[in-house]
Amino acid sequence: MSLVTALRSGRIAHAPAATLAPASAITLQSRGYAAPAKPAQKTASKFKSNKNKDKDKDKRGPRDSGAFRPMSVTNLTHPVFQSEQRTQLKLPVFRPEAITATAATKAMAFPHEESRALKAYGLPRNILVDYLLLAKPCSVVRQVTVDMLDQLDGAAASSSKDNRIVLTGKAGSGKSYLMLQAVQYCIQKQWLTLYIPRAISLVNSSTAYAYDARTQTYGQPAFAQQLLKRFADVNAALLQSLTVQNSYPLEDRTVPTGAPLADLINVGAEFQNYAPTVLNAMLDELALQTKYPVLLAVDDFQALYCTSQYRDPFFRSVKSYHLMLPRALLEFASGKKTLARGAFLGALSMQDTKYRPPLELIEALGLEPLGPSNPYVPRLPELVEYAKGLKNFPVPEQLTVDEAASIYDVWQQSKALHIPLADEMFLAKYTEANGNAGRFVKHGLLETVAM
Repeated sequence: MSLVTALRSGRIAHAPAATLAPASAITLQSRGYAAPAKPAQKTASKFKSNKNKDKDKDKRGPRDSGAFRPMSVTNLTHPVFQSEQRTQLKLPVFRPEAITATAATKAMAFPHEESRALKAYGLPRNILVDYLLLAKPCSVVRQVTVDMLDQLDGAAASSSKDNRIVLTGKAGSGKSYLMLQAVQYCIQKQWLTLYIPRAISLVNSSTAYAYDARTQTYGQPAFAQQLLKRFADVNAALLQSLTVQNSYPLEDRTVPTGAPLADLINVGAEFQNYAPTVLNAMLDELALQTKYPVLLAVDDFQALYCTSQYRDPFFRSVKSYHLMLPRALLEFASGKKTLARGAFLGALSMQDTKYRPPLELIEALGLEPLGPSNPYVPRLPELVEYAKGLKNFPVPEQLTVDEAASIYDVWQQSKALHIPLADEMFLAKYTEANGNAGRFVKHGLLETVAM
């Protein structure tokens, strides 16, 4: 058999390489194969049998999760284990009759029955953080509080055209707290109160929106529906005696003249697609009625004058006054629409750099411009019209020593601080903050919170 024939038949693969070398002068390397594997020997398992698992579990007791578990209070009876516990704040109640000039510099707690507005409408973020740490919602009455509430008393019997107030001041001066005090005061004085603590959420594209061809504005159905529910919850007792003065035909129903105002609100609260239209109609009804004064309070008020984050179908920015609810609020703020009885109250916020007060609003309030303000800087005529007639109500930047001492006492009584109660520590924190309320709490007191 020739070599080629052997290669083709496959027999050469099993022949030794040494016998092929002399005949063909070709050196081939034979393929080596591994030895067959030996069968694995069975070894005894090193794990214990689970036959007596239940018996062992009973002997071991419950398994520890590894988390820290403090001992029960009943087991810590020795005086050495007794520590200062968080107690209920003993403060005078925030009542209209108690807000006088002599009450300035005193800390007062908001009454529980009127505090439902805090849960319904919500709070600004800085106040929310404070109330999560304090034992109960409270605030310090300042002289500026007494002055503001005096203006609201005068506005109770007059039109909102002469009572369009904007709280101004540097960051941390206490504008949000002052607005919250005004809202609580008006609720207790039987005012119909609509409070928006975070107006930035109206223009930052955080809620759905839809174009309404009838009004040529963009409605925000989800936000409007929630606002109607909150307003109805806070003002339920007063709404029972109010009726609508106009007829409101909707797609499949009509709210006739003389129907309870609560019925109109319930339609928007139940059906989201009607909510923007119902909210606009409710504001018109509140403006017409004269039985109760009305307060429209908007924190982060400057956001209504800024360009919104919403986009139209051509991806162009939607102006804030092209949104239904911001436009309605701007009309009451500018006096285009007026409340028969009541006031409009706004508060500027300087913290969010995306929503700084625009030049049109700055000039209307007589404030110092944040940027160029020469005649060559363009002004939007629409914003100039919406800012006309607003009154500047400045909030003092610095706390008095007595006001700061009341804030310090509240935090100390809440057992939220781990610093000693000493005049030196108080004066050091007050000096570091330069008397600013926000810095005094955030950088002075909150940095010492015992978490």
